[in-house]
Amino acid sequence: MPTLYFAPMSSASPIVWAMAELGIEHEAVELDLRHDDRHRGAEFRALNPMGQVPVLVDDGQPMFESSAIIVYLGERYGVERGLWPEVGSREHMVALTWTMWTGVTLQRTVAQILATSSAFAPAELQHPGHEAAARVRFDELLDVVGAQLEGKDHLVGPAFTLADAYAAATLGWATRTLAVDPGTTPNLGSWLKRCLGREAAGTMV
Repeated sequence: MPTLYFAPMSSASPIVWAMAELGIEHEAVELDLRHDDRHRGAEFRALNPMGQVPVLVDDGQPMFESSAIIVYLGERYGVERGLWPEVGSREHMVALTWTMWTGVTLQRTVAQILATSSAFAPAELQHPGHEAAARVRFDELLDVVGAQLEGKDHLVGPAFTLADAYAAATLGWATRTLAVDPGTTPNLGSWLKRCLGREAAGTMV
């Protein structure tokens, strides 16, 4: 049985959603990153030397990085369930592209905004000019997603995939945290509503 190590309101949330979509029976181990030191201990760092969540252990093999886990789950479990394109197909190329875009381009931009404006960021890193530039970039990324969704219900095509779950979980959290209205970007608000309205999305914590 796979084991998923996660923490609420973290980059593990899309993995929780993906596991629910796939209907995979698994053990879920919740970590409290603020008050629990288990993620800093040797036992957990043997699974992830970064000491971070998510971590998925399947067939005894641990893996980390949320984008890698999404791809693994899709390719191993998602194809037969209609939640991931067949490996080698054109649709598979699209799914990989948007999964990596979410984990790299989108998350990096959100991190830049928070690092230069969040109350949790060190004072010496907070910089209004850098925050403003990162917010402009974030708005540009929203437009990119909206353009991708033109004439389509989902990122890869007509059917929902785990690429949608990963991107929607990240964008839903980011737009709330940054007080950005996704409804002002064509196609984005309706797509987020479709994705986040799915029953499995309600499993995220």
